[in-house]
Amino acid sequence: MTERTITTPACVAEGAAYLAVIEPRFAAALRLTGPLPLRRRPDGFEQLLSAIISQQVSVASAAAIWGRMGVARLTGPRKIQAASDDDLRACGLSRQKIRYARALAEARLDYAALREATSDQVIATLVQVPGIGRWTAEVYAMLSLGRADVFCPGDLALQEAARSLFALDARPTEAALRARAAAWAPWRAVAARLLWAYYRVDKEREGIR
Repeated sequence: MTERTITTPACVAEGAAYLAVIEPRFAAALRLTGPLPLRRRPDGFEQLLSAIISQQVSVASAAAIWGRMGVARLTGPRKIQAASDDDLRACGLSRQKIRYARALAEARLDYAALREATSDQVIATLVQVPGIGRWTAEVYAMLSLGRADVFCPGDLALQEAARSLFALDARPTEAALRARAAAWAPWRAVAARLLWAYYRVDKEREGIR
């Protein structure tokens, strides 16, 4: 795997400088946001479980559920497999997310191998697990594996930030934003960081936990 990865704030700054040159609106957004955060996370089971929990709920709700999971020590695959549905439901998981959490635990993904796989291979592997869609897989590749040129156009905060920053008449569809983001290669993951930061400034709330 020879893809560029984001490992330090200097990598993010390099990408942001590139984006500011190729797109004046990004330059304007950077003046509002200031330096962009690294947004690197660990990889592995807990990160994917956290991402599943974050699906279709607010940032605050996801944080609260994850906090209860941590207190109950239900963040590892063996703990998930051993827990009862009532245990997981008490933490705030819906019936569907309980099923997804168990599917992830049973998948026994080779997380070390994912670090060496291409981004396309990572995404293709992850979406085979029930409950992991393309959004979750792309966020994992971007933030847990640090892939510099992965974007997640299905993210509603990114869509809304793009609508505002580019003065679009309506929020772009996932397909439309994916097409627009092609011009931001090879730093699409930094473009995502910039749009999330801009969303925070524009809407005064976080777009991703």
